[in-house]
Amino acid sequence: MSAAVLFLVVNFLIGLCFSAVFAVVSIYSRWRSAALLFSAGLFIASLTMAFELAVAYSNNPRLWATAAYGTVLAGLVLLHRGIAELYGRPFPAWVAISTFLAGMAVFIVIRDLPRSWWGYGFLYQGPYALVTFAATARVLLSDRKKPIDIVLAIVLAVSGLHFLLKAALAAIMGPGATPSAYISTNYAVMSQSITAVLIVAVGLMLLAVLTLDIMVVERGRAERDGLSGLANRIGFDKAVKLAIKKRGDRQHAVILCDLDHFKAINDTYGHHAGDMVINAFGTMIAAQAGGDAIVGRIGGEEFAVFLPDTPIAVAVAVAETLRLGARKMMVPGLPGGFVVTASFGVAASKPSDGAQDALHQADAALYSAKRGGRDCVHQAHGLAA
Repeated sequence: MSAAVLFLVVNFLIGLCFSAVFAVVSIYSRWRSAALLFSAGLFIASLTMAFELAVAYSNNPRLWATAAYGTVLAGLVLLHRGIAELYGRPFPAWVAISTFLAGMAVFIVIRDLPRSWWGYGFLYQGPYALVTFAATARVLLSDRKKPIDIVLAIVLAVSGLHFLLKAALAAIMGPGATPSAYISTNYAVMSQSITAVLIVAVGLMLLAVLTLDIMVVERGRAERDGLSGLANRIGFDKAVKLAIKKRGDRQHAVILCDLDHFKAINDTYGHHAGDMVINAFGTMIAAQAGGDAIVGRIGGEEFAVFLPDTPIAVAVAVAETLRLGARKMMVPGLPGGFVVTASFGVAASKPSDGAQDALHQADAALYSAKRGGRDCVHQAHGLAA
């Protein structure tokens, strides 16, 4: 087995492995379509190995050379389309098909030209390079500019340049007088070895982008309450700490609220009705607390609102708005005319103390509101609003 054939086999196996991995990732990723396009692109491109061997050892190298060129081009176009979906840069199917047909037309025009001509390699590799550079541009022009995205763009750009490098190497080293002779040239060994490295690099970077996205989504789910749609205790505390860190030495406010007689709602109308109350209340306070507010469900029927850069008097007014909003809620599963009420505790947050001390004070004010008859707002230190 020649070195070029060995690299062809290696590239085939690498392509199949990455194809299988992306197929599995598509099950878990929100970018399912992009992952499947990556899987299909790498699978189709990996078939080039079989066609390259057919070119070398069959009696009809012309047909197999066309198939070998077409599988690489089709694989690159599919990868490009997957990248376009991943980065929100449209690449319609008709454009992808037109790109593939244009590349194949170039190949058909040049395949009878002398392979020893220096320009042959650039015309041959040109469509590959253009498709790859176009994919690079889609990443760079997207709104996503995280380090992983920049690295992917660099790897794609290098991959595009490598096609031009191979064209230059073909002019210097010679690609073989005929398609059949290619497999036995030193150029073939160099070309396939470079390709092996870049398949791994591009595959790993695309896999890293999808994997990190899956991790972000799962982390978000771990910090969000599925019933109310709000942040859970972990997510609320994390968001509050980040807000305090960004805002610096300023005064904030905290509101704690608890649904009144929630156990009685569950016992009388069923847990489904209770779930609907939680959902409706969470939706209401998220809508009315204000754009900068951080809202979370931190217990069974207990909710918290963090109001950055907010004086205590304003926070009390917000709590009163939420109290009235609860009374106006129409909740599926509850009889008409049933009024949901909630009690509220409000406290100021000192930047030096963080939010925990304010939460403790708001909690004490909340229990004061409960003892004071419910359906009311109490400010910390027992001062009724």
